[in-house]
Amino acid sequence: MRYYLIAGEASGDLHGSNLIRALKAEDPGAEFRFRGGDLMAAEAGTAPVVHYREGAIMGFTAVLRKAGALVSSLRSCQDDILSWKPDAVILIDYPGFNLRIARFCHIKHVKVFWYIAPKTWASRPGRNRELKVYLDAMYIVFPFEIKYFESVGVPFEYHGNPLVEAVDAHSFTRPCDGPYIALLPGSRGSEISRTMPVAMQVAGRLGRKVIVAGAPSRTPEDYAPYTAGHDNVEVVFGRTYDILKFADAAIINSGTASLEAALIGTPQVVCWSTSPFSAFIARKILHVLDNIEFISLGNLCLGREAFKELIQEDFTAENLEAELKRITEDDSCREKMLSDYNEIRALLGGDGASRAVARSMIEKLF
Repeated sequence: MRYYLIAGEASGDLHGSNLIRALKAEDPGAEFRFRGGDLMAAEAGTAPVVHYREGAIMGFTAVLRKAGALVSSLRSCQDDILSWKPDAVILIDYPGFNLRIARFCHIKHVKVFWYIAPKTWASRPGRNRELKVYLDAMYIVFPFEIKYFESVGVPFEYHGNPLVEAVDAHSFTRPCDGPYIALLPGSRGSEISRTMPVAMQVAGRLGRKVIVAGAPSRTPEDYAPYTAGHDNVEVVFGRTYDILKFADAAIINSGTASLEAALIGTPQVVCWSTSPFSAFIARKILHVLDNIEFISLGNLCLGREAFKELIQEDFTAENLEAELKRITEDDSCREKMLSDYNEIRALLGGDGASRAVARSMIEKLF
């Protein structure tokens, strides 16, 4: 079978690589073409048609600035799919781009599977109408999504969360000697530019080293303007799981990394902000599932706050420093957080999610 995969960011690259490995195991004759990253390339044995770092954007204003490039990329992808003639197109998260590809594949009678479903429970619920029409199958990865997608009538399958197997398969090694705080400021330029300045205000007052986990799509130069003058701050690439594992605590820009920290067992504080205009629009369209007011996947899975979220106006140096002191110095706080982490892990199921999804996809192609 021929599989065409599309991932638009680092987390999608990770899940895509695990899925490619699973598809190869279930379908030894599998051929792959993809838009993604280095992890997918390593599994597929070939370079991506387009690397995800060329198109990753976030925020309404950023989308407006790059509208022309997005349209060009979309047309190029559509032409490539028609030319390669895959048996199935597999869309991995990245809804702004992938929903348009789903519609295109439906019109052209190409089977389309969506892995890591669009988060319509958080915003843009109108997309559910399109999901019902365009997809041959959709695979969700969070237990709290089950009730939601049942309620809106979008067919789905749930086989657990692939992050569990990704974390458990990793061989951890300490990235440095001595105590340190991990900083994961996100992968997009806009995330780094908003997270790093506040974190660096706090870095000099922590009394310990800070290790920044460099995102795969970035370079040292992306962090240099913020780390300059901070002798206790080091940027390390390619060792995110190791950095999380041995850190006393982690500062994390909300996203997949916050769930990875929970699975690894690192006390954390989630920080997130965007432009005032983007925040205003987001608050207008936000649709919160069952009145659960969280943005972090771990907190959403649990249905209560396992770790603090410092969002927009609350993301200040003073609040960040206070929370870091609490989770590094208060033993009862740490123990409670780690107990909540165990509950999150149990809710996400065991390993084998990627293999189960691969089997399901292959069955639908015969």
